[in-house]
Amino acid sequence: MLLELLLSLIIGSTLIGIGVHFIPVGGAPAALSTSAGIPTGAPMITIGMGVTGILSALTFINQPTYMMLLSGVIGSMLMIAVTMFFSNIIHVYGVGVPLASSTFEKDPLTGFEQEEYVSPGTTGHGIPTISFVSGLIGAGLGGFGGTLAFNSLYSELILSMRDIAHVSTIATILSLVLFFILAVVASYNIGGTIQGFNDEKFKQKFLSGFLSCFLISIVLSLVYILIVWGLSYV
Repeated sequence: MLLELLLSLIIGSTLIGIGVHFIPVGGAPAALSTSAGIPTGAPMITIGMGVTGILSALTFINQPTYMMLLSGVIGSMLMIAVTMFFSNIIHVYGVGVPLASSTFEKDPLTGFEQEEYVSPGTTGHGIPTISFVSGLIGAGLGGFGGTLAFNSLYSELILSMRDIAHVSTIATILSLVLFFILAVVASYNIGGTIQGFNDEKFKQKFLSGFLSCFLISIVLSLVYILIVWGLSYV
């Protein structure tokens, strides 16, 4: 059982880290409409995504695993979708700028040329369609990974501790810590802003991001195995 837990934690944590790379992050410049992407940092949006996904999964506790995983995925995707939608509403109707990014020439979904809509002295504004879709994919991966980790921890701990409320709390905290750590690791790898999988930067950073997230996931999973073993058998 501990080997199954170890593998689930490694896969889940790695998916969280990979998912962060798909999310269009504009940081502080995006808040001023001088850069495209979600106007916040990758760690903040990832943690919000993780909290929403885990809380959604908690509502399906003791239900079939696929329902819990699906709930976590939908919760995370919904949180990112709502955030990006209202961010775009503010940019278009509040600031008065079109949704465009200079990091790619043409949006492959809408076919819109980007350069002519980007204001001089900026790298874009809002979240273009392809970046919006990329954000949903990233949230889905992160939600699936986080819920997989949560479900594995819960399933292992409930065998020895029995108290559902106690076990749920421990599994939730441990799962959210994964989001905190992997979000920071991925953020350092990205190094600033990114506009999703259509961004040239994504292609440059993905391999190093995958390897770094995979390696840190192994270390974290081994630590978690010790924690679970201690809680269950000591």
